[in-house]
Amino acid sequence: MFAGKNGAVRLSALVVISLIILKTVIGVITGSLSVIAQAVDSFLDLFAVGVTFLAVHIAAKPADTEHPFGHGKAENIAAIIQAVLIFVAGGTIIYSAVTRAGTSEPLELTEAGIAVMAVSIIASILLSRHLRKVAKQEDSMALEANAHNIAVDVYSAAAVLVGLVIVRITGLDIIDDILAGLVAILILKVGIDVLRKAFTGLIDVKLPENEEKLIGQAISEHFGDQVIEYHKLRTRKSGSQRYVDLHLVMPMHISLEEAHSMCDHLENDIKQRLLRMDITIHVEPCDGNCEQCPLLPCRGRKKEKKG
Repeated sequence: MFAGKNGAVRLSALVVISLIILKTVIGVITGSLSVIAQAVDSFLDLFAVGVTFLAVHIAAKPADTEHPFGHGKAENIAAIIQAVLIFVAGGTIIYSAVTRAGTSEPLELTEAGIAVMAVSIIASILLSRHLRKVAKQEDSMALEANAHNIAVDVYSAAAVLVGLVIVRITGLDIIDDILAGLVAILILKVGIDVLRKAFTGLIDVKLPENEEKLIGQAISEHFGDQVIEYHKLRTRKSGSQRYVDLHLVMPMHISLEEAHSMCDHLENDIKQRLLRMDITIHVEPCDGNCEQCPLLPCRGRKKEKKG
């Protein structure tokens, strides 16, 4: 029921709605700004879940005449929207904390606030782990951003819980305002991280070094077997879809059929190492300098043709 991208989004919505209701009720009862800040953050998480659901739905659409490279970047746009929401949440909480720091409104029923924060921590840990797992399996930028949002709740809720315990023991209500501000700073930091990663996909940053290394290894394994060398490797990513193009140098005497067969073989090898690959190979003939060619069969074949 909660497997795959859509299942993960449904689970997120269910958990987040439950936490919003619980935090809002307890925040109003206790008068705790830090608990209210948590409720605001969870409400933005709910909006983020909606954005994620829409992005996943759009990104899953196949390529068409208007979008020949697919719709994968919808997930990057969703991640940027989530980052903006994180900034709004952080700024609102900081403003509220500074505004209320000068007042003397006492907190009530701090035990209830402590209990709801404990529930929030447990729920957020489990949900964040599930979202990270699915995001890794599906290679989804939107789900990964959502997982980051939920993970923030774990740290911020833990800080609020500790603060409420201190308030309960010492009676210093200003600690609640200070912790609300610290939570907001943490939220802003996560927003910066999400925004940075989302923009890398929009401006076509190359694949990570370890992934490009896997591509190079797949090609290098065929050196000496109709493949002389490769160059002009270019990589990028759109959502969960990877795009690769390169120039492959092959002996000038091989047939078009042989070259095509080798390219198909290379594509399959690369796709076994990395999922969701779209590969374009431009074949170039060698320079004819057979004395330096590493392909012994190639040199032998040239001699046969001369004879």
